[in-house]
Amino acid sequence: MPPPSQADDPSTSPAASRSAVPTTGRVAGVDYGRKRIGIAICDTHRILASPLCVRQSTGDAASDAVFFRKLAADEAVVGFVVGLPIHADGSDSRMSVEVERFGGWLAAETGLPVVFHDERYSSREATGLLAGSGLSRGRKKERTDAIAAQVVLASWLDAQAHGGGERRPGPLDA
Repeated sequence: MPPPSQADDPSTSPAASRSAVPTTGRVAGVDYGRKRIGIAICDTHRILASPLCVRQSTGDAASDAVFFRKLAADEAVVGFVVGLPIHADGSDSRMSVEVERFGGWLAAETGLPVVFHDERYSSREATGLLAGSGLSRGRKKERTDAIAAQVVLASWLDAQAHGGGERRPGPLDA
């Protein structure tokens, strides 16, 4: 995450992160959190999303930038899908602005497009997926963020396959 002194930099604004992800190539899903950042990756055919890793937030923008640039190069990533935490009615949550700022920072640091996708209930779904895994509570906690990133990425892949545009999520259907 960029240091506070960069918060008003235009390169880290939400508008800087809204370019379209290319229609082919691997995409990384990101579940941003203040303590941990879950990361998932899809295959080149964009059929399957898989959890990749969890990055412990360091607060050091330089080391975080090195990590994400290396991730993009090593995994041949063409863009990022960042989960956007919004309320069920489609309104911003307290974390939405911070996540959008992170997305702008990520785009500026990697030179890759970043899009946002609804992450409502992704952590809850990830917790449910891990429920019968036989892992200890600590191991589940370690993996939840990467699984949440997988859930967000899989949802985005499904939306793209069915003609879903890259637009801001709205209210859930009643």
